[in-house]
Amino acid sequence: MTHPNYNKIYLDLIDRKFPHRRKELIPLLAKEIKNSLELINLNNLIFNYQKKEILAFNQRLRSYDEVSIKKIIDYQKMHQLNNQEIAHQFRISRNTIAKWKKLFA
Repeated sequence: MTHPNYNKIYLDLIDRKFPHRRKELIPLLAKEIKNSLELINLNNLIFNYQKKEILAFNQRLRSYDEVSIKKIIDYQKMHQLNNQEIAHQFRISRNTIAKWKKLFA
């Protein structure tokens, strides 16, 4: 399955909505976006002013690929965090973390 060209999408978005921040944000698009964690981090850097309601709505629409899930689980193991702590850090449900650990760990 091919992925959308996120670099092109975000470049157009920056040109239309944030032309004053172009010099600051363009270096972030220099490398290719490979997984959903990178995409979420880039989105947070661009839209850092979001309200609580918008964040809650966007959280429901997130999806994670297998590589990102494994990175989150590895991060949890490396930093010796429990499910509640890792869920809070990445704003994911504790139940989702537990389900991922059953599937991928």
